[in-house]
Amino acid sequence: MTRPKAEPYDNEIPIGKRRPYYRFWELMPAIMSYGMIAILFVLSFISPILGAVYILLIASTFLTRAIVIARDIIRGHNALMRAHRVDWDSRLDDLEHADKSINRLTDHPSAAYQSDLHLENLRFMAESPEFFPKPSETYNVAIIATYNEEFEILDATFNSIIQTTYDKKHLLIVIAYEERGGAAIEATVNKISAKYKRHFYDLLLIKHPDGLPNEVVGKGGNLTYAGRHLSKYVAKQGWKTENIIVTTLDADNRPEPNYFSHLTYEFIVRDYRHHCSFQPITLFTNNIWDAPAPTRVLALGNSFWSIVNSIRSHMIRNFASHAQPLSALEAMDFWSVRTIVEDGHQYWRSYFYFKGDYIVVPLHATVGQDAVLSHSFLRTLYAQFKQLRRWAYGVSDTPFVATRLFTTKKHRRAPFFKTLAKFWRAMDGYINWASASVLVALGGFIPLWVNQQARVSFEAQTLPNVLSIIQTVALAGLAVTIILSVKMLPKMPSHYHKFRYFFMVIQWALVPITAMTYMTLSAFYAQTRLFFGRYMEQFDVTEKAFVKPPRPPKPAKPNPIKPKPAATK
Repeated sequence: MTRPKAEPYDNEIPIGKRRPYYRFWELMPAIMSYGMIAILFVLSFISPILGAVYILLIASTFLTRAIVIARDIIRGHNALMRAHRVDWDSRLDDLEHADKSINRLTDHPSAAYQSDLHLENLRFMAESPEFFPKPSETYNVAIIATYNEEFEILDATFNSIIQTTYDKKHLLIVIAYEERGGAAIEATVNKISAKYKRHFYDLLLIKHPDGLPNEVVGKGGNLTYAGRHLSKYVAKQGWKTENIIVTTLDADNRPEPNYFSHLTYEFIVRDYRHHCSFQPITLFTNNIWDAPAPTRVLALGNSFWSIVNSIRSHMIRNFASHAQPLSALEAMDFWSVRTIVEDGHQYWRSYFYFKGDYIVVPLHATVGQDAVLSHSFLRTLYAQFKQLRRWAYGVSDTPFVATRLFTTKKHRRAPFFKTLAKFWRAMDGYINWASASVLVALGGFIPLWVNQQARVSFEAQTLPNVLSIIQTVALAGLAVTIILSVKMLPKMPSHYHKFRYFFMVIQWALVPITAMTYMTLSAFYAQTRLFFGRYMEQFDVTEKAFVKPPRPPKPAKPNPIKPKPAATK
């Protein structure tokens, strides 16, 4: 596999005033999302029956998707459990000497970590060893981005990393911290370095300067600055960049024990690995017991969405933590420095840079992340909205993709129909994110509100009842979610009563409320800002409060019994 070469290509989001064609595609998401609701009003005004038919089509689609999601949650969870049973370190040992391992595993078919796919991978490596690096030739790098997180947050992350089973002498850690974080973060990262540096091949501290030109205030600039310094460090070490896999982590990300071993295995066995990125499953459960009910529901819902995407190869894109070969990152100049949604945008940057010859490999390994939790209930609710509106601003990728898709054949960098399908699925996701909850929850009443004829129309009168039945059936799929959510919960802290499990179940009654107040509003907020050209150019860092468990009460001091004085005569 040859290393990808850099080529002259504008792979960045425009800064400042956009061209009219680019601006046109910035308008489209809001037009389509608001249009979905406006169409219901127009059709209901013309005829209540037309409005009823329209909303039934929307509700039927909603029901179908709910059933498919429930099925895929089960499939994704089962795939995750199967991956957890694999001894990935033993498989890496097998890859070191593929030809010998084939004979040994063939003679001992009862090996716990054997599988037909593993044997096939070993045969490929034995036949063409020049295309596959050995585990001893491969290095992992974790870039941990931080801004102003407390020491306890980073300490928990590093504690999880040193508990991973991967050989730490092949693991390099880079802490990418922000100058704008001030003296506090400087002291924190130095304290972390002093405590943990000895555990790894090396631990680098790289400070991202504040106010660099042509950068938005976001995570992408921090990662890219660290990545460029990493390249210089790797060159001094004499490592081959095509044998280095880079994982980006947030300050609160905690990879599971098998993460780096699993990632390294999947990286090595891919013969086209430089055109791949690797996406673990994000579980927002680190502090799930401490978070309030509304954010718990959203955190678990987002965790399940990550599980669902892990088995949808046509849907999966980079999100939160992800990994990519250093050679590919160097070729495309790392991440975008002009977007606050650098993870999802990295998918499109890579896809067009490699002319459509790019895939995201799902890793059935988990990276734990904090649910939103601030220092008060109201601040937590607001912080949750800020996080979701930042995610929803991924809709800003629409013009980036559309202007590269709907262009002349000479300037088109990726296959038209393949890209069109990806573009449509992305647009469908943005539109449904904004409008689906509103239409399903309130759509049945709109024909009655806007058309007086609906009051004597049997179809319009029965529409709310029909929608209620559809909603009930769709919500029945929550039973799957509830059961699996309880199984996925980390161990409950000892200072909580077991009765808290009861609240973990009944909290799902908040789903309709959180869908309307958070998902819908955050999507419309992002799309409306994009429509008016009020670009989000500052990364709203999610507040991360660390909840210290209460100290156990001090044992009572023994009260010595004083001897009675001897009786005197």
